[in-house]
Amino acid sequence: MTALALTDLGHQYVLYAAAAVICLAIFAVLILVPALSAYGRLWEKAAAGFLSLFVLAALVVGGVLVGLAIVYYYPDISDFIKGT
Repeated sequence: MTALALTDLGHQYVLYAAAAVICLAIFAVLILVPALSAYGRLWEKAAAGFLSLFVLAALVVGGVLVGLAIVYYYPDISDFIKGT
């Protein structure tokens, strides 16, 4: 039954989900693990984990803003690339 439900999804949703999982894994490896391993006490690890969530939020907001800017200025960008 689950395999049939997955066939109804468009391929772009599967790719978006895969990209989200890869990005979260990279965030965990490059930002979260070093932040947590830098401290010894439990409250320091909790604070570092909490602050790394702000880094994740900043990365997400920055990505959304860049994406929205590309969508908004797409006609100008495509004209610039074409050279007209």
